[in-house]
Amino acid sequence: MCDICVMNAVKDKMLSRRSFFVAGAAATAAAALGAGTTSPAMAGGHASVVDMTHVYDETFPTYFGAPGITMEQTFNFKESGFNLLQLSLNEHTGTHIDAPLHFSADGNSVDEIPVESLVCPLAVIDIAARAADDADTQVTPDDIKAWIAAHGPIPDGACVAMHSGWAGKTGGKGFRNVDGDGVMHFPGFHIEATQMLLEESKAASLAVDTLSLDHGPSADFVSHYAWLPTNRYGIENLANLDQVPASGATLVVGAPTHRGGSGGPARIFAMV
Repeated sequence: MCDICVMNAVKDKMLSRRSFFVAGAAATAAAALGAGTTSPAMAGGHASVVDMTHVYDETFPTYFGAPGITMEQTFNFKESGFNLLQLSLNEHTGTHIDAPLHFSADGNSVDEIPVESLVCPLAVIDIAARAADDADTQVTPDDIKAWIAAHGPIPDGACVAMHSGWAGKTGGKGFRNVDGDGVMHFPGFHIEATQMLLEESKAASLAVDTLSLDHGPSADFVSHYAWLPTNRYGIENLANLDQVPASGATLVVGAPTHRGGSGGPARIFAMV
């Protein structure tokens, strides 16, 4: 048999097998949906997934104001048959992780964060109404006490997230909110709230929908220095906190694993 005939025969068999498996998978999915199952991924009573991650490019706000990413297309489909971008990236760009190493001499780097702490109960503390009137407001111990009174103790391993309403400001100057003296103004965690969580809970992470765990005017990053050196981690620029409940959701944190990193962009979603 000629070489081209052999190749065509093999290809036909591969296509036939592929069609068989695709059809089988489709039938299985249809049967599952007919039985009332929303998705194979929705285990443990969760009914939906909410993306908590901002899409980012060189225009996305960063703490220091400079673009956090540059992208060069070194291969494109038209000329090479595939696409490939070369990235230059600030670790703390977009929705990202603050690893313990970010504010400590020898804390866990981002690749060393225990994977079990990256799937966690989500506790959302809503201060959006207050933040609308006061950009410098902070999460306080009273906010945490009010959450506990409504929902019970902070779950072990939880991510305690501040919802300030800031996520909707990413497209304009209001996100960094810089005044005439060059000082930023946005909400964060007060040190007394951070210390309360350290002393009275087993929360694994803090999260904010702003550029920093500390509020904008902070010059000493006191919540960073209190939280991260205990080998807990932080999340900044979280999105869509208004689309998840105050308690009951499970957060899945797709942390990067570049060796020795102080943090990095992450794909984060909540199962609700």
